[in-house]
Amino acid sequence: MPLIHGFDPPERFVTGTVGPPGGRTFFLQAREGGRLVSVALEKQQVAALAERVDELLDEVMNSQTTTVVPALAPRALDDNGPLDQPIEEEFRAGTMTLAWDAGAERVVIEVFPFVEATVVGPEGDDEVEEPEPEQLLVVRLEPGQARAFVQRTARVLDAGRPTCPFCAEPIDPEGHLCVRANGFKRRDP
Repeated sequence: MPLIHGFDPPERFVTGTVGPPGGRTFFLQAREGGRLVSVALEKQQVAALAERVDELLDEVMNSQTTTVVPALAPRALDDNGPLDQPIEEEFRAGTMTLAWDAGAERVVIEVFPFVEATVVGPEGDDEVEEPEPEQLLVVRLEPGQARAFVQRTARVLDAGRPTCPFCAEPIDPEGHLCVRANGFKRRDP
């Protein structure tokens, strides 16, 4: 039986980073009272999660439901604060699931730990055995909280290294070798 870090709803659920641009570690962090859970993940994972949460909220908003879903994050839920301390990684994120709980009118996010390898049955057996996770994070967000999560995540992602206008790769402070400029070293414009 896995340890479930459940928050329904959390007082705070945010994306944040530790480290300088180009060397940042991304975290999802949930807090409720004295409980604090931090899960490390890749930049692409948090970008995909925020995009899908936004799309899910738009789908619910445009459906024939009576649920009130704000088109934008409510100002009162705007969160620009740093990650809560101490930042202690519970686990590194692997698979994430996203759903809408119509009965509770909540966005449900489940984050499972990264698994190094999948256990495969004997040869000829088409069934793949997934090991049960030791722990997982389950967060149930009200629609306004979910929009605020998406908004903050966009700001966190935009705070990284600038993007090269020619090849769309990130530019380090010392510049980068642009493939579209035949290796000419470009600097931040």
